[in-house]
Amino acid sequence: MHWMHKNNLMRVRVVLLLSLGLNIALGARLYFLYRSARPDRSPATTNVVQVALGTNAVRPRVVVRRQFFSWSEIESTDYPTYIANLRSIGCPESTIRDIIIADVNQLYARRRTAEVVTSDQQWWRSEPDLEVLQAAAEKSKALDDERRALLTKLLGPGWDVNANPSVEGSSAGIALNGPVLGQLPAAIKQAVQEISARSQQRQQAYIAAQQQAGQPVDQTELTRLRQQTRDELARVLSPVQLEEFLLRYSSTANQLRKELDGFDATPEEFRNIFRASDPIDQQMQLYYSGNDATSAKERQELEKQRQAAIKQALGTERYQVFQLLQDPVYRQTQTTVEQLGAPLETLMPIYQINQATAAERQRIKNDPTLTDDEREKELLQVQQDQQKSIRQLLAAKGQSASQPQASNVTPPMPPTPGEAQRP
Repeated sequence: MHWMHKNNLMRVRVVLLLSLGLNIALGARLYFLYRSARPDRSPATTNVVQVALGTNAVRPRVVVRRQFFSWSEIESTDYPTYIANLRSIGCPESTIRDIIIADVNQLYARRRTAEVVTSDQQWWRSEPDLEVLQAAAEKSKALDDERRALLTKLLGPGWDVNANPSVEGSSAGIALNGPVLGQLPAAIKQAVQEISARSQQRQQAYIAAQQQAGQPVDQTELTRLRQQTRDELARVLSPVQLEEFLLRYSSTANQLRKELDGFDATPEEFRNIFRASDPIDQQMQLYYSGNDATSAKERQELEKQRQAAIKQALGTERYQVFQLLQDPVYRQTQTTVEQLGAPLETLMPIYQINQATAAERQRIKNDPTLTDDEREKELLQVQQDQQKSIRQLLAAKGQSASQPQASNVTPPMPPTPGEAQRP
């Protein structure tokens, strides 16, 4: 047994020695192959490779062209140098044109964002500032003329013939400018534009389907589609960026601008009102837009909450002005004063006259003791009394000689308080 054990040990040693020898030989072979295949990086052989075959040395000179380069070696802030570098690497002229047009367009797009103040940047205004619109149009034209002149200088007078529309054209869709949205990275701007385009397509498709089916448009469904858009935007925008977007482009902000027509809100006031009212408006539109008694009751309660939130956002004095704007009689009085060119101090006295007239008209309409002829005569008398009172008021302000005829002093009466609805 001892002899057999000894023989086994010897066999194991022989196997181990053979295995070790084979591994050493294999490693040496791999190292030799690696050394043979590895290029010589010495300066003397960078551009020339010498090949020896047998004892008769044959050394043909093989020129090796550089295959890789860094784009930073080509790109330059100086456009003529940039173009020369592109040509030096054999870039086709059509490709050079597209590269330069795209680069110049991006440069002037950034300048438009920084230098042109557009009406949508004044998101708190109910009506665009005409001076801002004119200044923006003039500045945009000046920048575009400058852009085209630069491209003509760089690429020649025919650079815009058969230009690639994706390179030459400006991006469609909503304007993403201002101190917050204007600073979004290009990829985020593209994502926002795509979300906005999909949102518009969804709403248009729904409205078209309802019309084709002969069904009314459900405002709750439209609100749900808009909420879907908000959810998509929230995945690519920060809360601050999302609020800035909603202030400019949301349906609730558009409605709020109409509601604040004539209020002359400051940017901060509009932002505060939006923050206070938007969640409540969304809740009413999503869950309580129906005609049932429960929905009507919930809307009434939410409207009280909305008014309280707006009052807290504006303060007592400014809220009183806001409340007046919700009265159609007051809005109509504003229009009348503006049309007449009357002093602003006549606004409240004329409003009080119109209020009294509206109340009297409502009383006459609801009086069951009057015949139709009697009702018509009394309504006519009320209108004449209204016009007479306004003429006397304007005469006291020294405007009687230049005022229109009595029938044109006040436009048709707005709905009476009982018939008024919030816009």
